[in-house]
Amino acid sequence: MGKKVVMFFLLLLIALSPVLACGSGDNNGGGGAGDLAAVEIREYEGRDLSSINDFWENSIKGPQHIDLESYRLKVTGLVDSPQEYSFGEVVDGHQSYKKVVTLHCVEGWSVTILWEGVLVKDLLQGAGVLPEAKVVIFRAYDGYSTSLPLDYIVGQDIIMAHKMNG
Repeated sequence: MGKKVVMFFLLLLIALSPVLACGSGDNNGGGGAGDLAAVEIREYEGRDLSSINDFWENSIKGPQHIDLESYRLKVTGLVDSPQEYSFGEVVDGHQSYKKVVTLHCVEGWSVTILWEGVLVKDLLQGAGVLPEAKVVIFRAYDGYSTSLPLDYIVGQDIIMAHKMNG
């Protein structure tokens, strides 16, 4: 159980690196006319959620600042048709899902967060995963990498998150 949670945590950190990089402290959604202040959801379907401030940022190279206009997510390897998605194509071009997950870090802290994102299996399906594929390797912008078994990603409905607590 603990190993799966840690692996899921690592996947979420990789997936969130572009989103975390965008968190410049601006809570008004860009400051345009008619924008309302962002509100952090602290309860979802009767479950109390941790504050995003309780989520410790402890990545190896610190927060990464990524230009979302030039950001690309590549699906390559044992696939029929390698794919390359912009951030907008990932977020707007796929069904979005919400999932409450409690992460227990090996450093002793825990958070319960409402994650929102796309199913990794949907991104993989678009590339046509070959039958001999068994593992998915994730490579982050800062050079960090990890992997998860393909069966686990599909069976557990693992999401590539782009939002925390709304």
